[in-house]
Amino acid sequence: MKAVEVRAFGGLDAMTYADLPVPAPTDGQALIRVRAAGVGPWDEWVREGRSAIPQPLPLILGSDLSGVVEATGPGVAGLAPGDEVFGVTNPRFTGAYAELAVAEAGMIARKPARLSHVEAASVPVVATTAWQMLFEHAGVKEGQRVLVWGGAGNVGAYVVQLAHQAGADVVATASAGEAETIRALGAQEVIDGHAATFVGREGAFDAVIDTVGGDALKNSPRLIRPGGVLVSAVGQPDQALAAQHNVRACLIFVSVTTAVVDRLAAMIDSGTLRVRVGEILPLSAARIAHEMLAGKPHKPGKIVLVPGS
Repeated sequence: MKAVEVRAFGGLDAMTYADLPVPAPTDGQALIRVRAAGVGPWDEWVREGRSAIPQPLPLILGSDLSGVVEATGPGVAGLAPGDEVFGVTNPRFTGAYAELAVAEAGMIARKPARLSHVEAASVPVVATTAWQMLFEHAGVKEGQRVLVWGGAGNVGAYVVQLAHQAGADVVATASAGEAETIRALGAQEVIDGHAATFVGREGAFDAVIDTVGGDALKNSPRLIRPGGVLVSAVGQPDQALAAQHNVRACLIFVSVTTAVVDRLAAMIDSGTLRVRVGEILPLSAARIAHEMLAGKPHKPGKIVLVPGS
């Protein structure tokens, strides 16, 4: 099979498009014929050796995938060859940039019927991150006021939608050119993140969801009411500053599960959750995808690789 392999951590040249043996599923795993694989910044971290998770070499990059079950290992129930599924490969977030990939059965679910494989591959990590930030860590409820830093990003756009659907009042930061799109997703107010000062909004929010980091993360505690919560997906909050404002603050590491992915799939099929795909590239062009991660101009939305295209 064709796959994108890394034998030594490094830059773009560390990636090799190669012929590799087909992996075999073991206990609790399924072999998936990959129809599409999502690309995210964590793939760059893995490639460069900056992952917080130990990564044995050699490895195949990629975690998000959508495809068709080819075979299952022992102990897998509810999945059979021919089933269309989507989700994540494993807790190390590796293995998806390939024509065939092994995935943990507890991290995949039936693909949303209304989505193509390309669309489905754009969902799992970023949408699960948004879900966990809002509900498992911030505990956002109806009537609360939520600030989303980076509402136009791949995670932020899901945060805006999910918070709105939960009945929260959503304020999001985005550029002027993205404001209408974010309002359509459910934000009551959109502020230019580059010019936002939030003067007079001290203590105005029950929860702040940070997908940006930097100054946004640093300035967040003062914007939250006492007893509120700050959740970041990109940086460790200053705990002393959070304590000064009587705010709970945490950095999350996403944990993709069938239960959450299945719930997201149901929302997508009901039409209450919208997805956004950016660039679509052949698997052999993974290097270009990583150039885009590093700043090369590209369409907004999730980058997706398609094997065999």
